[in-house]
Amino acid sequence: MTRFQTVFAGGLEVFYREAGKPGAPKLLLLGGFPSSSHQFRNLLPALADRFHLVAIDYPGFGNTEMPDPAEWDYTFDHLAEIVDEALLAIDFTGPMGLYMQDYGGPIGNRLISLHPDWLQWQIIQNANLYDEGITEIWDRIRHVLWANRNAETEAPLEALLRPETVKAIYLAGHPDPTKISPDNWNLDLHFLARPNAHRVQLDLFYDYQTNTAQYPTWQGRLRRDQPKTLIFWGQGDIFFTPAGGEAYLRDLPDAQLVRLDSGHFAVEDCLQEIVDGINSFYDETVR
Repeated sequence: MTRFQTVFAGGLEVFYREAGKPGAPKLLLLGGFPSSSHQFRNLLPALADRFHLVAIDYPGFGNTEMPDPAEWDYTFDHLAEIVDEALLAIDFTGPMGLYMQDYGGPIGNRLISLHPDWLQWQIIQNANLYDEGITEIWDRIRHVLWANRNAETEAPLEALLRPETVKAIYLAGHPDPTKISPDNWNLDLHFLARPNAHRVQLDLFYDYQTNTAQYPTWQGRLRRDQPKTLIFWGQGDIFFTPAGGEAYLRDLPDAQLVRLDSGHFAVEDCLQEIVDGINSFYDETVR
């Protein structure tokens, strides 16, 4: 069974989900916008017979505390720092697999920079690391907000946090919408309705430029270290193009790329394909 727990890290109460037995191979699940560890609710029990799994809610996401952004910096450096402290506090360290989706990519890459010995293997699921992977939905963020952040340039980005857009993030690129539970966007919208929640997300939209600035460094590490890598890429992702998944093969020619007829949250409708792929990859490549 999945266990629902909290730990104090960086002065915050951090929520996490845990499944599997301690002592089994470790797999850290790092998710993305606009979700929380809820996105892994089905993947955790599906892999618990093989792995010891942890999925953490970042500050401002899900059930983790959301300090006032006027007093707490919502940056990817800061989120990674809290995740790192939480993992150290629960002794979830050492060689492990990292499953990185969306924001989980920049957070996971920061963790790898801090603890290169932690990375035994990695699963990339629509976590972009290449300029060609960014869709047009980013244009206003990249070319307007990053150039001049103010109330006027931020206001149009509120559209990304409205109910119809949050719902579209889950449905875009997924061929059968009846397979996608509305609990996903309804839960996200519940958390996004909290005071200051939109400010948190706008801060992170602005800070995302620190991730693109590190793309060359992170790509260089891939080329140098050649980590064992399994890539799942939903071809209809609203945020990241199929070219973003293909680009990994330039730096990781031995990586395994699985192109999914899915979108941003591929676990929602490709769960069994992902579970089978992880198990096979671990048996054939990692163990």
